[in-house]
Amino acid sequence: MHLLPTSLVGSYPQPEWLINREMLSKQMPPRVRAGDLWRVPAQWLEQAQDDATLLAIRDQERAGLDILTDGEMRRESYSNRFATALSGLDLDNPGTILSRSGHEILVPKVVGKIKRMRPVQVRDLQFLRANTDRLIKITVPGPFTMSRQAVNMFYDSDEAMALDYAAAVNEEIKDLFAAGADYVQIDEPYMQAYPEKARDYGLRALNRALDGLKGNTAVHICFGYAALVGGRPAGYSFLPELADSTVRQVSIETAQSKLDCSVLKNLPEKTIILGVLDLSTHEIETPQVVAERIRRALPYVSPDRVIVAPDCGMKYLPREAAFGKMQAMVEGARLVRKELSAEARPTQPGAAGLATA
Repeated sequence: MHLLPTSLVGSYPQPEWLINREMLSKQMPPRVRAGDLWRVPAQWLEQAQDDATLLAIRDQERAGLDILTDGEMRRESYSNRFATALSGLDLDNPGTILSRSGHEILVPKVVGKIKRMRPVQVRDLQFLRANTDRLIKITVPGPFTMSRQAVNMFYDSDEAMALDYAAAVNEEIKDLFAAGADYVQIDEPYMQAYPEKARDYGLRALNRALDGLKGNTAVHICFGYAALVGGRPAGYSFLPELADSTVRQVSIETAQSKLDCSVLKNLPEKTIILGVLDLSTHEIETPQVVAERIRRALPYVSPDRVIVAPDCGMKYLPREAAFGKMQAMVEGARLVRKELSAEARPTQPGAAGLATA
């Protein structure tokens, strides 16, 4: 793998023929099932999702990405495909909570012990592995985030509930690595939204989800989808704490927020998945803009510990904008890689004399 490899965070735009994108954009990400979003009848839905996944794979390959995802084509949201497949949930009579942006949303009620009943995303991973020879990554929702996206009616504490979510995630990740995943990423946006709760028990839940794993693991911390959550704070409310986690990689936003990258000094042993694409706009960055966003981080993290990515999932962008942004990201990384190669190239003794002889 060369320096500054490129990857998506997870999602890529789903085609209009697959999902009702207008309806998708007018509601918060669903936490229970939202079958009315799909345009394809149930008997043909998996085949249609396979075809959409192939489009996502080929777009990533054409753009030149090094680490590919399945684009999360089979998901109504980043979390509900996995979260609603577990035991112990009442999905027919959901509860309500306020989302991180203050909207009331439907969520599962936890009415029994949470367990993983079967592999949930293993076929997704196998399909991705069968259709590209590049490195691959798949994402799963994090236990802390799922515990915040549910109404607890069974456990004595939210921590106990989160730890059972973590055990389910752990079982899934082990199967994903066994099926050929090169990287598995745990999405934990609610650690940023609820930092005190994350400090209370979120790290314990995350480490439980990572227990015994030997592959390349990542955690994604973000401020929410730019299309749905406006504005960005000046910095992360929960980030340095991840130095105490056993996760290997940390995925962050820096582009839209213009994040002060000096915070990365607090994660000296982690690979940083560096968000360098602003997803609040359909405007396609130039490679030079992307390169400058990469350079801002390099005083605080060595380039051999950087993976270049968008700020967050690209689910809500038009496909044309997403593809153009990916191309700019690849070219921007190439520019910085070339600069670093030139800086590292040793000067050969006598080269100047030979040039003028």
